[in-house]
Amino acid sequence: MESEIRSIQGLVGLHQNMNLRCGFVCFGIFVFAGAVALGQKTPGQLPQVQAKQSGAVATAEGAGVCTRLAAGATVPEPEDLRSHDGLLRLTLTFHSGVDAAGRKTFCYVDDDGRQEPTLRVQPGDNVVISLKNGATTPEAGSGAQLPTESKNSAAGKPIIEDTGTTAREVCAGAGTKSGSTNLHFHGITIPPVCHQDDVLHTAVQPGHAAFEYRFQIPKDEPPGLYWYHPHIHGSTKVQVMGGASGALIVEGIERVKPELAGLPERVFVIRDQNLLNPNAEPSPEATGKMPPVVLDADGDVKNTGTGTGKPALDLSLNFVPVPYPNYPPAVIRMKPGERQLWRVLNASAITYMSLQLLAQGQAQAMGVVAVDGIPLSQHSLGGAAKVLWQKHLGIPPGGRIEFLVTGPAEGLDASLVTRSVNTGPGGENDPTRPLATIVAKADAPEPRSRLQTAPTATAPTDTAWLGDIQPIRTRKLYFSEVLQDPKDPNSPTTFFLTVDGETPKAFDMSSDVPNIVAHQGDVEDWIIENRSQELHAFHIHQVHFLLLEFFGLPVNEGILRDTVNVPFWDGKNSVYPRVKLRLDFRDPSAIGLFPYHCHLLEHEDSGMMGLIRVDPPVSSPAPGK
Repeated sequence: MESEIRSIQGLVGLHQNMNLRCGFVCFGIFVFAGAVALGQKTPGQLPQVQAKQSGAVATAEGAGVCTRLAAGATVPEPEDLRSHDGLLRLTLTFHSGVDAAGRKTFCYVDDDGRQEPTLRVQPGDNVVISLKNGATTPEAGSGAQLPTESKNSAAGKPIIEDTGTTAREVCAGAGTKSGSTNLHFHGITIPPVCHQDDVLHTAVQPGHAAFEYRFQIPKDEPPGLYWYHPHIHGSTKVQVMGGASGALIVEGIERVKPELAGLPERVFVIRDQNLLNPNAEPSPEATGKMPPVVLDADGDVKNTGTGTGKPALDLSLNFVPVPYPNYPPAVIRMKPGERQLWRVLNASAITYMSLQLLAQGQAQAMGVVAVDGIPLSQHSLGGAAKVLWQKHLGIPPGGRIEFLVTGPAEGLDASLVTRSVNTGPGGENDPTRPLATIVAKADAPEPRSRLQTAPTATAPTDTAWLGDIQPIRTRKLYFSEVLQDPKDPNSPTTFFLTVDGETPKAFDMSSDVPNIVAHQGDVEDWIIENRSQELHAFHIHQVHFLLLEFFGLPVNEGILRDTVNVPFWDGKNSVYPRVKLRLDFRDPSAIGLFPYHCHLLEHEDSGMMGLIRVDPPVSSPAPGK
């Protein structure tokens, strides 16, 4: 193991000019070696701030239906909507608004006014969601006129001007406009077809009749944290960054991990949004010299490489904002010494998380039990214990992690922070900053949900472990970027995700021609290279994968995931940073046409996406496309 660590550190130093603090485990599981500033030259310091001690939940003004909380408020828990008798049925209305600072807001609200509820289902349950599009301020602000047609509409498709759009027209993307929306159920293994998890053609228009999603959670779906969000190509970033996202939990993790039985659980959704105070000077409490602010072509603050400076975007925790420059932290209340299961979703559009729990300034151990919805198993690092204790957890945009925490002693100075992430010379700035102060008191309120106290153990699976399957083929893909005006470093960027051997081309929503064809039952290895100078997060719909190699070195983490970081290129080395993944197309639910893309959503919106079509199985292996 140590020789592997030294080799990895050497490669990271060669490619990224940094080293690993957290060692192989942090590198392997969370794939932040060469991506996260785990050992930056000048680590960012946390501003010295005081949390509000009031337990009241204050509501900020000016957000309309999509309400937001006041900075420094106690972190609320999302409301739960649970299935009953094998069915979860609900209506969600997609709303839009503008907050007091002029920032666009989006949200899903059910018929009882619950905003972004946590959907809780059992394996095998049926889910029926009626989605209404009540947006009135799609990209242009309050009272804006809806564009006639989005630039992403498929050529030749009709524009629907009345409110009588049929389900067939919705499934065909008819009348796709700037205010269109839909739902993607991230990580769940359900078919990529209309009324289930199609994001390529399904488009629900503002003011039109409700559109019904109906699907079954697979009986063998791993219990864990998934999520739902809009996935309209060209508008995904603005809608997700505006707040349209919520957690989806497949219940029963305590049946797989009996050591979790009876524990209280908390759901934390981290989101990003445009800066509340974009013109503010750095806080005087922030120590160290602040680097100059440089904006990219999208107006986001470029990475400083120091772990400090103005962030590209603000963060919030369950809609409690933690705005630049003073970063007033949210407040998490829990009982002293109480063990809880925290389920953390990074629903940010472009921001990476590098989480630590601090007590008296010292990092505390967090017991990882699941990544991207999949519980750790006997194949994972940690082995039979199935809990991996770490002091540093990285989460890419779209990623999830579930871990055990223990409440600090009463009166102890404790906090949840995100450390700086080195996104590369071309990436956005993600500096060190606090997220929440942890206040431990004996009278802290009980969490909303608690795991079963006497669960029935889940029967062992008879599915062969993915790592033991020989792949039918190996493919190579690569991330790349190009300035639209090579002579202007501030011109807009076009992003590509290309199959090796093909000409880079931005994703075209008007084409259903797949870049890759596979067959159900196949297992494939994919090598993903990064030929750009910023960090990218590879994500594929419908399936999970296993990380096999990083920079050509074997990785023995044994963890299934759906999103993984690919470190940035330094612009000099002849070998591009790369990861090797083993993709699993054995599940029949994977049959169909679906995308893979960078989960930095402005990259996806700007072309960094491709299509794979998984066909029904054939009697003999088919050659790859």
